[in-house]
Amino acid sequence: QVQLVESGGGSVQAGGSLRLSCAVFGLTSCTYDMSWYRQAPGKGREFVSRIEIDGTTSYALSVKGRFTVSQDNAKNTLYLQMNSLKPEDTAMYYCKSVRCDAWGQGTLVTVSS
Repeated sequence: QVQLVESGGGSVQAGGSLRLSCAVFGLTSCTYDMSWYRQAPGKGREFVSRIEIDGTTSYALSVKGRFTVSQDNAKNTLYLQMNSLKPEDTAMYYCKSVRCDAWGQGTLVTVSS
């Protein structure tokens, strides 16, 4: 069994930065392939970023160059550094263990213009 707990969301002005964290409790193997998704009000959940066991990262085009995904294996924690935030980045952000097919409860990011 695995539990994912996100934190770090908040309200910022456009151009600002936030760092999201996702702590993983349970099987260490569940951290081997992790992703971030987001869901804006009235829209479906969309892929944001992914980090694989070998460190390979991938990003949605809308965030590439502004967001950086990383992982601290010693702490079983996933991060998403978000810079140059835009109002369209406003959403609930979720982390996902791809290997264990588990989701966190989400953390809200609000970007004002």
